[in-house]
Amino acid sequence: MPQTSVSEVLAADLIVRNARITTLDPSAPWADTMAIKDGRVLAIGALANIHAAHHGPDSVVHDLGGARVMPGLHDAHNHHQIGGKADLMEVTFLSTASLEEILVAIRDYATNLPSGAWIVGGSWGSTLLDELSAPATLARLDEVSAGHPALLVDDSHHNKWANSAALALAGISAATPDPHEGRIERYPSGEPTGVLLETAGVIVEKIMNDANRLTIDQWADTSERGIQILHRYGVTAFQDAGASLELLTALKKMDDNGRLKAWVVSCMMANDMIFGADPVGDGLVWGGEAFRTEHHRPDFIKIFLDGIPPTRTACFLEPYLPDTEHGAHHFGHTAMSPDDLTDWLIRAAKKGISAKIHCTGDGSVRQVLDSVEVLRSQGFTDTSVHIAHGQFVAVADIPRMASLSVTAEISPTLWFPGVIYEAIKLVIGEERAQQMQPNRSLLNAGAVVIGGSDWPVIPFPNPWPGIEGLITRADPTGEFPGTLGIEQALTLDEAIAVYTTASAKAMGLESLTGSLEVGKSADFIVLDRDPWSIPVTDIGDTVVLQTWFAGEKVYER
Repeated sequence: MPQTSVSEVLAADLIVRNARITTLDPSAPWADTMAIKDGRVLAIGALANIHAAHHGPDSVVHDLGGARVMPGLHDAHNHHQIGGKADLMEVTFLSTASLEEILVAIRDYATNLPSGAWIVGGSWGSTLLDELSAPATLARLDEVSAGHPALLVDDSHHNKWANSAALALAGISAATPDPHEGRIERYPSGEPTGVLLETAGVIVEKIMNDANRLTIDQWADTSERGIQILHRYGVTAFQDAGASLELLTALKKMDDNGRLKAWVVSCMMANDMIFGADPVGDGLVWGGEAFRTEHHRPDFIKIFLDGIPPTRTACFLEPYLPDTEHGAHHFGHTAMSPDDLTDWLIRAAKKGISAKIHCTGDGSVRQVLDSVEVLRSQGFTDTSVHIAHGQFVAVADIPRMASLSVTAEISPTLWFPGVIYEAIKLVIGEERAQQMQPNRSLLNAGAVVIGGSDWPVIPFPNPWPGIEGLITRADPTGEFPGTLGIEQALTLDEAIAVYTTASAKAMGLESLTGSLEVGKSADFIVLDRDPWSIPVTDIGDTVVLQTWFAGEKVYER
């Protein structure tokens, strides 16, 4: 009897076999074979069934030799183009670098620069703030810069360090007043030290941007490089948490030309405390729809509601530790009034746009919850609201996160014991710092927790140390000892969901990605180990061997 051939409609373009596939689909959690057609999952299950139903004459078979496969990971908060630009165009050093190591890196970088070119890069550690403002440090930076203007960012990307040439080009002197929401650090004489906090750095940033303005093709190239770096760590979907007009334009151009190899959800800036972008606010966010493509979704606004704890610009419900500059009753403050915040959320919701709101203190979180309560009361029940960083939430507000459907978007690699945690301890004390990231309490209350890197605030957008840190509440590298609120630890399955199924839903991508199911995009990664069968302290060392997006292999180690 002649064998019945597989019809063209049912024939797969690609069959991935001999794999241990974790699907994250509760109805069928495990498989060994997956058929893919037109970039989507055609079938998933057992080899015999799939081969008989979907192996056609042109089907490519990819045997993985028993390797662990799972859905691609999601990064719900990064600045991918800035990370790609840093990789291609800037001087880089780790946030753990000493002042001496930073100066050496700058000296080496300056050697090959053409005359007049800027030295740009980072990231210097928050714990160096006092050292960078010390007498003679500016002169040392001037010397290694060799006549080039220099602007270096800190590990939060909220603060900058400029040399004398950059300060002069920006017109910053002893007579320059502090800008709104920012501060120019000064010597007793009133002269600037070069350290610029929050919006003070934007003064120089705008001058630097004008001198180094990228073409849209360069925006696209640096964006593409950022996505390639994300692929290295298995990331196939992400939110860019500070999209400018240039980036929106570049993303559309990339997808129109077949170059956008990830699901991208853009957060268009309603205000700007650190980037020096123009336009922002009304001139940017209402025009996002023109840049929508198959893989790019301009679906969120981004609001900066406060600064960061190390510079005492985060807004808290309890005061910072006393210091000579702020006294004993300094709480920080928000960058937007309650009425203005509520107005932004309602206007965005009317346009079908959700919101990601930067909050690093529990005072700013409470203001968001109060505004969302008004938003929900007006019938906008489906508008997604993310609290970016979600690192401090008052105990009384944890149930409100759940009842108001406000998502905690967290950055694990920013808070487990390390440089930033040490800097936060200095300004609020160890007892309060230990209360960072109440993730277990949030999940127990019914709130949603999703994960973002905030790269390039961290050097590498690798979710695996973050996944390990969510479980151990410890530094996966072992460089910084101790744990951070171990009672807030998650399970492995919960930590994986933070970077897959939960984040896909929170970003509005759950019908497309997050799990491997029939009809969804064939976004998957091949790992060098099985996270479910190794010691939890080894999870952070997981290596991605291959990354596939929409059935196309976009990375191989």
